This record gives sequence, structure tokens and C-alpha cells, in this order.
Amino acid sequence: MKKKFLVNNMLMLVWVALKGDFTFANFIFGFFLGFLALWLADREHAGKRYFKLLPSAISFFLFFLYELIKANIQVAYEVMTPTLYMEPGIVSVPLDAKTDLEITMLANLISLTPGTLSLDVSEKGDVLYVHTMYVHDKEEFIHGIKNGFERKVLELLR
Repeated sequence: MKKKFLVNNMLMLVWVALKGDFTFANFIFGFFLGFLALWLADREHAGKRYFKLLPSAISFFLFFLYELIKANIQVAYEVMTPTLYMEPGIVSVPLDAKTDLEITMLANLISLTPGTLSLDVSEKGDVLYVHTMYVHDKEEFIHGIKNGFERKVLELLR
């Protein structure tokens, strides 16, 4: 996987040098062009991890960006309106994440999102305790974490 990434970056640099246009957009386009070239050249092994990683990373980034913007708007609205709609609480979220990296990444992403804070992980590492400003429905909150953040983290890391 490291070799493919290195070759992909080299193809990107070749593209930028040939175009003579050293803009950010051209670097990105060159990277995707190199990715496509590598994928076409290695079709029989197209199911390999490298070719799944880039789409997963892009999907993960866009998902987190959406959740971050949504949470910021929700918290900003809460701050600016005179009526409080929050129902704070601490929720135990059962985890499918098993490794320290998966759990740490999930906990940090939850903490980076306004209105939520990862508090602790159980001794066994199978439950994450999360403080949230909005716990209108506990099961819906758990479902959102598991089918949103945790699923995206596991797709990216596994």
C-alpha cells in the first residue's frame, strides 16, 4: 500500500510538472489522475486495500464535515435563542470498535463535534461514555453514533 501511495504521488508530481501549473487544484487533479491510472493498470487486484482506502477517506471526510457543520449550527442556534432546547445527559454507547486506535479515533471525533464530549471508556473497552447537550431520545443518539461515526471510523481503519 505504501508503494502504491508513493507511485501515486510521483504520478501527481509528473502531471503537475508536465502541465506547468502549480496550483492546489492541479495537484488534486493529478493525484486523482494517478489514482485512476494505478487502478486501471492493476485491475486484477482492484479489490486491494489502497483502492478502497481513498474513497473511504473521502467519504469519511465529507461525513465528518457535514456533522461538524450541523452540530455548529445546532449549538449556535441554542446560544442565540432565548429558549433552551437542550436536554443534557450522559449516554453509554456500546462499541464495535476493538483496537485502541479505533476507540481513540472515535472518541476524539465525538469530542471534536460541538455539543458532545467523550468522557471515558469502560475497563473492557466495549462501552464509550458520551456527554451530549441533546439527548431527546437515548436510543436514537446511540443509533446515530453507531451508524454514523463508528461505522465511518471502522470503514476507514479496517
